[in-house]
Amino acid sequence: MGERFVVVPVDAGVGVAVEGEYSDGVVSDPAPDPGGGGSRSSGGTVEGKEAGEDSVFDPQDPNAVVPILEYNREPNKYGDGVPKENSPFINNTDNDKGNSYDGTNMALFEEEMDSNPMVSSLLNKLANYTNLTQGAQEHEEADDDEGPKKKAVKSPQMGTFMGVYLPCLQNILGVILFLRLTWIVGTAGILESLAIVCLCCSCTMLTAISMSAIATNGVVPAGGSYYMISRSLGPEFGGAVGLCFYLGTTFAGSMYILGTIEILLTYIVPKAAIFVAEKKEDEVEALLNNMRVYGTCCLALMSIVVFVGVKYVNKLALVFLACVILSILSIYAGVIKTIFEPPDFPVCMLGNRTLQNHNFDSCLKTEVIDNLTVTTKLWQLFCKGPELNATCNDYFDNNNLTLMQGIPGLKSRVISDNMWSEYGPIGMKVESNKLDSDPVGDTSQDIYMPYVVNDIATFFTLLVGIYFPSVTGIMAGSNRSGDLRDAQKSIPIGTILAIATTSFIYVTCVVLFGACIEGVLLRDKFGDSVKGNLVIGTLSWPSPWVIVIGSFFSCCGAGLQSLTGAPRLLQAIARDGIVPFLQVFGHGKANGEPTWALLLTAGICEIGILIASLDAVAPILSMFFLMCYLFVNLACALQTLLRTPNWRPRFKYYHWALSFLGMSLCLSLMFICSWYYAIVAMVIASCIYKYIEYRGAEKEWGDGIRGLSLNAARFALIRLEEAPPHTKNWRPQVLVLLNVDSDQGVKHPRLLSLTTQLKAGKGLTIVGNVLEGTYLTKDAEAKKAEQNIKSAMSAERTKGFCHVVVSSNLRDGFSHLIQSAGLGGMKHNTVLMAWPGTWRQSNDPQSWKNFIETVRETTAAHHALLVAKNVDSFPTNQDRLGEGTIDVWWVVHDGGMLMLLPFLLRQHKVWRKCKMRIFTVAQMDDNSIQMKKDLQMFLYHLRLDAEVEVVEMHDNDISAFTYEKTLVMEQRSQMLKQMQLSRTEREREAQLIHDRNTASHAAINDKADTGPERVHMTWTKDKLFTERNRNREMNANVAVRDLFNMKPNQSNVRRMHTAVKMNEMVVNKSQGAHLVLLNMPGPPKNRGGDENYMEFLEVLLEGLNRVLLVRGGGREVITIYS
Repeated sequence: MGERFVVVPVDAGVGVAVEGEYSDGVVSDPAPDPGGGGSRSSGGTVEGKEAGEDSVFDPQDPNAVVPILEYNREPNKYGDGVPKENSPFINNTDNDKGNSYDGTNMALFEEEMDSNPMVSSLLNKLANYTNLTQGAQEHEEADDDEGPKKKAVKSPQMGTFMGVYLPCLQNILGVILFLRLTWIVGTAGILESLAIVCLCCSCTMLTAISMSAIATNGVVPAGGSYYMISRSLGPEFGGAVGLCFYLGTTFAGSMYILGTIEILLTYIVPKAAIFVAEKKEDEVEALLNNMRVYGTCCLALMSIVVFVGVKYVNKLALVFLACVILSILSIYAGVIKTIFEPPDFPVCMLGNRTLQNHNFDSCLKTEVIDNLTVTTKLWQLFCKGPELNATCNDYFDNNNLTLMQGIPGLKSRVISDNMWSEYGPIGMKVESNKLDSDPVGDTSQDIYMPYVVNDIATFFTLLVGIYFPSVTGIMAGSNRSGDLRDAQKSIPIGTILAIATTSFIYVTCVVLFGACIEGVLLRDKFGDSVKGNLVIGTLSWPSPWVIVIGSFFSCCGAGLQSLTGAPRLLQAIARDGIVPFLQVFGHGKANGEPTWALLLTAGICEIGILIASLDAVAPILSMFFLMCYLFVNLACALQTLLRTPNWRPRFKYYHWALSFLGMSLCLSLMFICSWYYAIVAMVIASCIYKYIEYRGAEKEWGDGIRGLSLNAARFALIRLEEAPPHTKNWRPQVLVLLNVDSDQGVKHPRLLSLTTQLKAGKGLTIVGNVLEGTYLTKDAEAKKAEQNIKSAMSAERTKGFCHVVVSSNLRDGFSHLIQSAGLGGMKHNTVLMAWPGTWRQSNDPQSWKNFIETVRETTAAHHALLVAKNVDSFPTNQDRLGEGTIDVWWVVHDGGMLMLLPFLLRQHKVWRKCKMRIFTVAQMDDNSIQMKKDLQMFLYHLRLDAEVEVVEMHDNDISAFTYEKTLVMEQRSQMLKQMQLSRTEREREAQLIHDRNTASHAAINDKADTGPERVHMTWTKDKLFTERNRNREMNANVAVRDLFNMKPNQSNVRRMHTAVKMNEMVVNKSQGAHLVLLNMPGPPKNRGGDENYMEFLEVLLEGLNRVLLVRGGGREVITIYS
């Protein structure tokens, strides 16, 4: 944010800085002048003035007022063309943070000025907050290069009428009105046509209400509908719907270009056609090929115009709008004229069939010329020659020709005939119900006759899909939000008024067309029965060419607008960074024009042109627009129902029920128009959604979907806490206790791999870590550790949460994690940690003591415990273990964890090929055969596939090896205690020396006489060392003598015997297994034997590679019941 110094004159008596002080140019207030004079020393200087500025202060003038410097901040320049959260409330530039606060009134808050600006500064920014149009960043950069020539950005000045109403009117009224509405009325009838119009207009009106609520809920930067949807529903929905809206706008450009070419080749210059059909049945294909060629040329021309400069498109916008308005006015004028003088557009009928009037002038079979009866051109179309006796078509012979007035006018009561629908298959002849017809049996030659026929099969849902594009364009106002004087006022009023106006135009046009034009002419899509005139043009006044030329330029303008708007929409999506592969389309020319996006738009537009049929393209873009409108309604409904604090629209005439109705209507219309196009559009949107979810950049926009997730999570957590989970629903909710090194890097990432393999993405995973210290000093390290753990979780594909705790010691930190991790019903029930492999080499006994205390706490909390030994040798998620076994040594029953864990592991690809083996231990008095049968039956009921083996453990005498191993263990423990005691004594002696030296210095400085109590200070340093060494030697001799004379504790001998025998059996049976699961013995109740407990576990696990010690949580976790 730029800074400036403004010289402000003040009254005399106010202090000025002395020269040489305050080199930064900011003036402080020195003490007042004791003399009370009106002038001060002329030595004061004012710094910070820009070169070339005229000063209002002359130091030589004794009467001049003294200037001071007032420190001002220029407002931020927002609107860099990227639709992101630019807000004067929350964002400051780096320059802001560098400014120091020099005032005294608010000195109490000066340390907070960097993050919390003063209210005056905030209001200054807010008053100058502007929205620039997309591409403004490049404009600003170009302007910066110009230096002093930089011009201030003009504030937007467009009002409701020019900024919203007219653009919406121009976008809504277009090609369908001029080219297809008469055909829709004739085919569907007035009643069903009104139903179509009301259905589509209701959909857009409800969407406009929802859009108005969203648009008035804060400032909407340039980006329009995409910005609204993405910020309301999140980046995934925003990107998916934004791209759908982009595709809809692009295909709309195709539709308008096809409409332009259809008008050009059918009604303006039919002779310009390149492909001419030699046979009647080839006419449709020839027309499509002409559309493809001319459409491609037109698209290239329009793309060049858009590339050269949008300003030319904007300059022509009013011309195109005038064409639309004049065309509509000419329709109403023509309708009024039919009351008094209907236009003369006769339709030639053969029987009750309508004929194409291209190749004949008179609707007669024969005519008399110079008293001779001769055949007409029409005769030659149905007969094999011009002779009167030539063989003719049977239907031509049996039926008469009739001239019917195509536009009988309002007084003709033709409205009653046009009330009902006339649907039919492709090739069905357009027939009149008013005339009689003598049918014939053979109709095989009819396709070669000049009849007016249906070029496509017609039905109600098809007509809905074709008509719906004529009500799109309601977003034109919101797309221009950056150019509006008051967008929050103009968008709702202008959009709703435009929809109301166009709805009135469509409804009246449906009724008036049905009341003025004959049904056979209405169903004549291309006006073949009236010499190729545009049907709606035959009704207009003063000439059909008014409508033809007006609709031509209207379609041209709409096509240019689509080719202008679609690339900018794609550029906005690309610049948001939510779809990585679209990044290239965010770049453009130096002035911000989206060159690459324009090329992609033209390429997609060409696909629509190659389809070549206006009736086939219209339903495609209907799908994309309907999906966009659906999510606008969903966004409004969600925000209303969730009642988020930021949802405060100025537009009050909305309700969640209206939004849901609009959403339902959109969804219904999608499937009404075309169910297969609807499915394709949904699949495209879903693919984009999932792509953004997995690959896109994470954005936090405070969207409604996130709010919905929070509400759903809160509801689910409350429900979960009502009762503990049933055994059938039990699954390990894991708290992973992870350690980090000095650089906060993860020590054992394979713990996360094991978690992923165990969970397969299901259930709760909390990865916890404890840092030793205080939170105030370790804040940065905690954040770094959390970031590193999250990165490791992402690399190992571990889905869960990270929780880093700073505690005064590791012991308390792990205790806090075990007690408080999780929330409500989503708390962990299992703790996973690594075996402290270096506990013997560690000088600090606290490492293994922390481990044992953690075991005790998990037992007290009724949590299951998993301890992985040699965890770094466990497989990664990319490994695939071959044929092998997972061996379970089931010694004691602890709730079934040992059975459940192998089953869960084998669900993952890493362990899928491994087989499960269960070993259990039988004593001398156990029936091992019966035990095996019972265990097999138990596994059968558990639906687990596993091999069962019962290992007999005989009551052998305790071997000398076991006795010796126990003795060595106890001697080592005693020696460690002696070493620890010696270390403690040394620390105490050092402290004693320090205290005595301090006391001696105090005695020297004390002038008072020293009494006899100071005698012990006569010890010399040599005497002290001699006495200390003598005592140490005596103690050491006693300790060594005790070590050699000690006998092992019988309880320890028995425990060591169990560990040795169990280890022999496990190594014998399972040394080659991929994984061994083993019951973990509990720690001793007497804490004095903790170190021996670690030794027992080491002996138990000796010689095994991958081991998972399992300790149950005291509840059943697996059941035989369904």
